[in-house]
Amino acid sequence: MLASTAKPAPEAPALVVRGLSKRFGGVQALDGVDLTLCAGETMALIGENGAGKSTLVKILTGIHAADAGTVSVFGRPFAARSPRDAWAAGITAIHQETVMFDELSVAENVFMGHMPLTPRGLVDWGTMRAATAELLDRLDADVEPDTPLKRLGVAQKHLVEIARALSHDARIVIMDEPTAALSAREIDDLFRIVGQLKAEGRAVVFISHKFDEIFRVADRWTCLRDGRHVGEGAIADVTEADLVRLMVGRSIDQVFPKQDVPIGDVVLEVEGLSNATEFADVSFSLRRGEILGLYGLVGAGRSEAMQALFGLTRPTRGSVRIDGAAVTIRSPADAVAAGMAYVPEDRQVQGAVLPMGIRENLTLAGIAAGPLARFLSRDRELATTRRFGGRLAVKAATWDQRLRELSGGNQQKVVIAKWLAMEPRILILDEPTKGIDVGSKAAVHAFMSELAAQGLAIVLVSSELPEVLGMSDTVLVMHEGRIVKRLPRAQATPEAVVTAATGGGHA
Repeated sequence: MLASTAKPAPEAPALVVRGLSKRFGGVQALDGVDLTLCAGETMALIGENGAGKSTLVKILTGIHAADAGTVSVFGRPFAARSPRDAWAAGITAIHQETVMFDELSVAENVFMGHMPLTPRGLVDWGTMRAATAELLDRLDADVEPDTPLKRLGVAQKHLVEIARALSHDARIVIMDEPTAALSAREIDDLFRIVGQLKAEGRAVVFISHKFDEIFRVADRWTCLRDGRHVGEGAIADVTEADLVRLMVGRSIDQVFPKQDVPIGDVVLEVEGLSNATEFADVSFSLRRGEILGLYGLVGAGRSEAMQALFGLTRPTRGSVRIDGAAVTIRSPADAVAAGMAYVPEDRQVQGAVLPMGIRENLTLAGIAAGPLARFLSRDRELATTRRFGGRLAVKAATWDQRLRELSGGNQQKVVIAKWLAMEPRILILDEPTKGIDVGSKAAVHAFMSELAAQGLAIVLVSSELPEVLGMSDTVLVMHEGRIVKRLPRAQATPEAVVTAATGGGHA
């Protein structure tokens, strides 16, 4: 809470952090971090997953308390003991993962914790709906205030969280990977809003692993590595290569290390997969050693089609053949039994059990089926965790550390490792590098290429065009629920893929 009521000097920076430190068990998450943020500017906070960015944000928003160091907001000493203290000081955050209430309406989620009241102390529903509608209109979000949150997609939920942050009228806005689930148009709208916030004298902390966004939106940058401050400056004075070297302590020559491997026989054949509202006539084949890229804009039906293929939802029609034999997939258990694995886009809801440890999460699927099915052995679990967690370079104090204590990127690595431990023949990766830093992306891509070289058949669903082009042997493009283009690697140019994804070049 604010420790002083003295009026801050006009020239005081919006945020000053000095010597901030935080330890979790044997892990030093922050070690003497300094940071300065001025009103009316956007600062990019960069660093690999595990560099300390999320810990810093959680301290500023009252989720964690610092072990040492000081923070001042517009010249006043500040130490948040709860998110409410941060809101009172004018600090709000848009987090990488949406944490809201599916059973409540959009308006209730936007104003949760600070609902407008009538003189009699009751919720002023009319005012709340009108204010929510105004915020959503600013975002150009096609969402009604009374809509239950559970009916919205990932991108729409993200816009609701942005509206919730804006509802606090914050003076310091922290955006942690805010564009991860947004379309190009929605990203443009978000950057327009960032410009409005700056023009109003508000300060913005922008956390992203996408360098094109950093150079587009930021005025200054601050870099963390292994919990320490390693550099800062004006964004106009650095290059992407400079920032990569600071982030990882080394140069990365190849983010997309695609190996040329022999493509084998057809493993998977999908014909006419459809449902009533989201996708129709999805047909493709997948071969051993092939990485099949599935690209499309938000709402194109990519994830929905893959979820139906894996048995998470029921298609209205369509057939699936594996090694030439017809299979019926009514549930994920059927898919796993057929040799398939699916790494979902929404790792926190569909991919992991956050209160459980890394070892428990990584071996969870194997308890019911696969190599760990016969009996449960802690030694076998630990060996499996070390093997696959180590191959993906999961950063943690111990293999029993709770998953919710890890950075978003390390959580994603555990989810990927969990399904690789099942030793599948067909692997569906839905946005596998979402929210992962550039160093970790290179590691995941190298692992994908290694798996393909071993004969695994991979479907890569991604909204990042460079990832699809860099890693795929064949690219399928979806538009409005249908596959509208199939391009071999040599013909998959950015222009051809984007033209098809936006509805051009086909009937």
